[in-house]
Amino acid sequence: MNTLFTPGVGGHRQIAPGAMLAPGWLPLRRQRWLVDQFHCWATGPVPMRAARVRGHAMSVRTVCLGWHWQPYRYTRHATDVNGARVLPFPDWMVALGRAALRETGYPAGEVDAYNPDTALVNYYVDASRMGMHQDRDEHSDAPIVSLSIGDDATFRFGNTETRNRPYTDLRLASGDLFVFGGPTRLAYHGVTAVHPGTAPEECGLREGRINITMRMTGLTDHPEQLW
Repeated sequence: MNTLFTPGVGGHRQIAPGAMLAPGWLPLRRQRWLVDQFHCWATGPVPMRAARVRGHAMSVRTVCLGWHWQPYRYTRHATDVNGARVLPFPDWMVALGRAALRETGYPAGEVDAYNPDTALVNYYVDASRMGMHQDRDEHSDAPIVSLSIGDDATFRFGNTETRNRPYTDLRLASGDLFVFGGPTRLAYHGVTAVHPGTAPEECGLREGRINITMRMTGLTDHPEQLW
């Protein structure tokens, strides 16, 4: 396990202050292993589902670890699905998140203090899109760590004030790492297109795209947050 998630190589580049892209950070063997984990997560105890936002089902389906996200809050139990408690957040994913911050140049103190406790694992098909939004349901301003596996996607990374310009369109490929925090932690972002047939055959995903986003919720198990 430790050798599977040693820090990647190949460098990174800044997209905006606090926002870093490390292309091809996940080697194919790591991608395949994560795809196997995804298939286990997707079968329960809370199955993968399309969350409903303002009464409409999202085109992306999601399974959660650690905390269950439902618009617009986190709970331990999936009261909007089947009432079951979500799978725990695995220790190896904490190590993976810290390795991601280290790879993208975050200071050692921030790396050591990074303790992600939830992951939203999104599955995209060819027609899936993600509208411009901010990740603001967390009670922590720690960075978001995002990993892509499968088909390429056009990822739009914007500004903190509006869903409109200025923004940067990036084509994220299988194995790419994207981290955003600091001054761009609340930047609007979304996915405008998925490009079918672009996944490497060896990544383990036959079709579509998996996006794993790790976060620190800043939540504790107070009774009102358990449900």
